[in-house]
Amino acid sequence: MSTRTFRITVRGVFDGLGTDQRSELLARAAEHDVLRAAFTADGHLSYDLAARAAFTFRFLDSGEDEEDILEATERAEEAAKAWLTRRGYHYKNLRSSAEDLSQAPLGKRQRRAAAAKYF
Repeated sequence: MSTRTFRITVRGVFDGLGTDQRSELLARAAEHDVLRAAFTADGHLSYDLAARAAFTFRFLDSGEDEEDILEATERAEEAAKAWLTRRGYHYKNLRSSAEDLSQAPLGKRQRRAAAAKYF
């Protein structure tokens, strides 16, 4: 059986940020810029407080079976909650989505490479 790779996105909104918390997030905004966003095992946080109080965590996980995506999503949500709670950031509207990359449609280059194997 092959390993499946899952990309999990956990989104939410900062709630009731204090002045110090907002200042801290703004000071670290460059390392959490959406242009640097990546799916990682530890989770990557991105936000743009100048635009709005929303945030996104991106996690990379894996499993053997299709059903493992549910546990991976739960782990990602718990990791995001733990990160926010450790820093005293309140949040609301937390929601997650997950993608099993083994089920993702192939891009044009991937289709061309796959077809070349058979000809």
